[in-house]
Amino acid sequence: MASSRPTFNNAYYLFCALLLLPAVCYCQDYFAPSRATYYGSPRCYGTPTGACGYGQYGRDMNDGYVTGVSRLYRNGSGCGACYQVRCTKPQCTEDGVNVVATDYGEGDRTDFILSPQAYGKMSQPDKTEELFAYGVVDVEFRRIPCRYWGYNLMLKVHERSKQPSYLAIVILHVAGRNDITDVEFWQQEDCQQWRPMRRAYGVVFDLENPPRGDIYIRFQVSGTNGVNWVQPKNGIPSNWKAGATYDTQIQLD
Repeated sequence: MASSRPTFNNAYYLFCALLLLPAVCYCQDYFAPSRATYYGSPRCYGTPTGACGYGQYGRDMNDGYVTGVSRLYRNGSGCGACYQVRCTKPQCTEDGVNVVATDYGEGDRTDFILSPQAYGKMSQPDKTEELFAYGVVDVEFRRIPCRYWGYNLMLKVHERSKQPSYLAIVILHVAGRNDITDVEFWQQEDCQQWRPMRRAYGVVFDLENPPRGDIYIRFQVSGTNGVNWVQPKNGIPSNWKAGATYDTQIQLD
């Protein structure tokens, strides 16, 4: 009859698996191989439109060092994530560039479609034209914490919102290595419970016939601290207006 006790080899492999588990969970600390290209001409700025829903803010955020991503888009939850991207050509620097994902895009087996200024930032100062000549380059990337000095997590009421029948919000300044995976609002009338908002696209969440009065919401945050619900103390005021931005007084690490 075979023994039910683990053998030395089995115990050794189990120990190795447990030892490696943190490395699997926090693989964003390590560089992964990929490919990158850029959109438009080398003199273009970031695009004011995009699948994430940032609008004009997506053109200017991070000083224009932004990128479209493909598989990293993750149905919109990858919007706002920050990455260090460095190319492997002789013309490239060791540090590369830090970019924010603001759009979805697919290229020639690329994970990153960089803004021209972000693509050029990867090169040595006197090698920029040579780097642009490649068009597509092999890169290494890793996820890094986002930093928005002086800003809390902000909510912008999307321009297409209309009192009192439709409310859409855009989530801005998600710091750290965190993703907003769900948003819920408190239904004060009738059932009095948390109910989900719809992810319209990217970081835009919406609902029809929003509650009367101040609207209280909470976020499901997925990051290095696990999955947690975070609720601002203040709600969106009852007199909200399209295009207005509201401070949640929350800072994510």
